Amino acid sequence: MGNNLFTKVSIVFLALVGFNYSAFAQEEVINQGNMIINAGIGAGNWITDNKGYSVTLFPIVGSFEYGLLDLFDSRGAIGIGGYVSYTIFGSKSIIAANANVSDLILGPRAMFHYQFMKNLDTYAGIMLGYDIKSYTHPDINLPGSQFYPGIFVGARYYITNNFGFWAEAGRNTAPIEVGVCYIF
Repeated sequence: MGNNLFTKVSIVFLALVGFNYSAFAQEEVINQGNMIINAGIGAGNWITDNKGYSVTLFPIVGSFEYGLLDLFDSRGAIGIGGYVSYTIFGSKSIIAANANVSDLILGPRAMFHYQFMKNLDTYAGIMLGYDIKSYTHPDINLPGSQFYPGIFVGARYYITNNFGFWAEAGRNTAPIEVGVCYIF
């Protein structure tokens, strides 16, 4: 089953890259009206650090952005969008050996972009998220569901007109998040 999933994901990946390949990537990487989707994973966590839990499922991250406004002769832009991530943590405690925490974060985001070089989209942003937790075993050391604001910086590097790689650092689900992006 795992090999079948890998084959399907590989075919979709190659189709996206192959159908959108261009020898020269676009001059501006985000403009008013563009839509961008990001998919990736996170490393580390802000949620259970130093609270007796370890990552069972690394954060799976997705986001969407819409280019709202062009600035600085299209070298800059303002974008708005949404963010979602899901992760699971397991207890390191012998007493609560089977305890897990599922964590879902949802929220709107706003980004300011500035392009310093061709194919590279750099940005900084804020998120007004909500952290929804569910426990298999209650733990007084961890907060329940709560407001989860975030601040981050990131970059996307496009290898074609539509396809690239991204990375973000900041207060999202994980301190570092990386993945692939698609602009349309």
